[in-house]
Amino acid sequence: MSTPGVPPQSQPCPRCGAPYGPDQEYCLECGQRLQPGGGVFGRLAAVWQQRLGWYPGDWIWPVLLFLLIAVAGATAAIVLADAGNGSSTIVATQGGAPHSPTTAPPTATVALPTVPAGTPGAPSTPTTPPPATTTAPRPGSLTSWPAGQNGYTVVLESIPAGSNGRALALDRARAASKAGLPQVGVLDSSLYSSLHPGYSVVFSGIYTSRGQADRALVAVNSKGFSAAYVRQITS
Repeated sequence: MSTPGVPPQSQPCPRCGAPYGPDQEYCLECGQRLQPGGGVFGRLAAVWQQRLGWYPGDWIWPVLLFLLIAVAGATAAIVLADAGNGSSTIVATQGGAPHSPTTAPPTATVALPTVPAGTPGAPSTPTTPPPATTTAPRPGSLTSWPAGQNGYTVVLESIPAGSNGRALALDRARAASKAGLPQVGVLDSSLYSSLHPGYSVVFSGIYTSRGQADRALVAVNSKGFSAAYVRQITS
């Protein structure tokens, strides 16, 4: 007759105390891992359970590694900061001896020879006299024909010479001058071979060519002297 097998003795869970079998990997009550796995984490978990009697889980190792790296980084930063502060060099400057002020050397005075009176100096630059200004005749003033000059003029009116002919011609000439005609005057026709004798001729302008006189005639006509004409004047 065979003897029935004895069930293996159960062990309590290190976290919650619930019994578990020898082939049970996790606690059915709290989920605690009962059998350490293989590899590095498995061996570390076995050592942890032997020393402390419980094992929080494999997540503890990445957390511990992160904390270790953080502590090492903080320590290295503190060491480097202390080394940087201790290596700063303070340079002290020391002033030299004070410099005495420099005195400028005395200036020598040299007497220049005087130039005797009467010594010719530099030739003076001749100054060009300013050009003479031509003053326009006042309105109403009369112009005399240049003696011995031949040319052309614009005849405004020929008045027979008589007791009042000369005076009338002068009045007509002054009126033409006040009207703005240039170089207005009175000629005695008896003194010029190109004119009929016995007239007082009222003229405007003294020109050297017929073309100049023709252009002046246009301006004279525009001022109301429509009977004016160009005439050559010869002595």
